[in-house]
Amino acid sequence: MDGAAIDCLEDSGIRIMVNRLGAELVSLRAADAGGALHGFLYRDGEIAAPASGWGNHATVMGYFLHRLLGEHSLYRGVALTGGTHGFLRHFLFDAPELRGSELIYRVDPARIPPGAYPLRVGLELSYSLTAGRLRVGFRFENQEPELDAHLSFGLHPGFAVTSPRTCKISLPAGHYVRHMAPGNFLDGKTESFDFAGGDFPFSRVGLPSSYILGLGAVPGRTFRLEDAGRVVSLDFSSVPYVTFWSDGGPFVCIEPCWGLPDSNPQKPFEEKVGIQKIAPGAVLEASFTIHPSFAPR
Repeated sequence: MDGAAIDCLEDSGIRIMVNRLGAELVSLRAADAGGALHGFLYRDGEIAAPASGWGNHATVMGYFLHRLLGEHSLYRGVALTGGTHGFLRHFLFDAPELRGSELIYRVDPARIPPGAYPLRVGLELSYSLTAGRLRVGFRFENQEPELDAHLSFGLHPGFAVTSPRTCKISLPAGHYVRHMAPGNFLDGKTESFDFAGGDFPFSRVGLPSSYILGLGAVPGRTFRLEDAGRVVSLDFSSVPYVTFWSDGGPFVCIEPCWGLPDSNPQKPFEEKVGIQKIAPGAVLEASFTIHPSFAPR
């Protein structure tokens, strides 16, 4: 497909396609009652860049996410550089391990680009299909014998909709913390609010600037997107933050995030708000699930 190396997996009425460049999910399709497959991602299955607008489908974010101020930071005094969402989105993964209905992509610490991250921390990224759901898993292993490792990560999936202004977005009930990030950088301001659950409580006009929400006091973290008969349910049970974004095109991104953007003024990398910490020799595992389905007719 346009010279890209694509891996496919099908099970339980779902078919996915993953581009080894960035290990990016480029297609998520589910079978309707008649067995016909329908795409759920923005530009589902298309690899060539669009003429304008957002050009991705489901960007893998790590070892930091969102942006670094000026595209650089200091991690324990060592320079760390990189563009939006870190090096993973441009990393060419080797062929994955196929384990049943699971694809596993790996990053060996020796292959981390110079300057992108200074510590020996490996990654296993997995996509698995079961019971009509896609599970996305992250497993980071800190191979440093004496140093804690700090990082952040997540996924940036864009789901196809007719319009981000008219689709139905539902949030669970709970106590939320909104993190303000003008220009995509935290300014230290937050807004806490209780939400009874239901329709998206913010103006859709603000989606191009992102809504970043802390979920620490949200007990049932299932988010739902519905449009044109397609339904996406996202189980974020162990996800600490979610970001909503769209550039106004026919998609909405609902992003599980284990971390937050950089701050302005900038903090040292190891002191970033929301940064995850892995003890020497330890492992950090995290996951979430996507359930694509169809609204009753």
